[in-house]
Amino acid sequence: MDKIGKLHELLKFSPDDNFLQHALGLELIKIGDEIAARKLFETILHRDPGYVGTYYHLAKLCERVGEDSLAKEWYEKGMVAAKKAADHHAYNELQSAYEDLIY
Repeated sequence: MDKIGKLHELLKFSPDDNFLQHALGLELIKIGDEIAARKLFETILHRDPGYVGTYYHLAKLCERVGEDSLAKEWYEKGMVAAKKAADHHAYNELQSAYEDLIY
């Protein structure tokens, strides 16, 4: 069974598992299914705005499809969440990507 199949199997037992959904989103991006990945990332962040790692990937996905204003919003929300979680590494990564986008 491939990674995507394994993740789907695991999600049957834990359908709201952020880690599994995030991992599935990353695998879907690899095969070019950005629409499904985006839905997963948005679901995670609407359910759990503190799941900091997803902001970067969702914002990057928005950038790739030309939705720069939405990407900017996700970066900004991610920086707020990272600061709240005291996740300095994530904050710096989000800030760098944000600055690359706006400058």
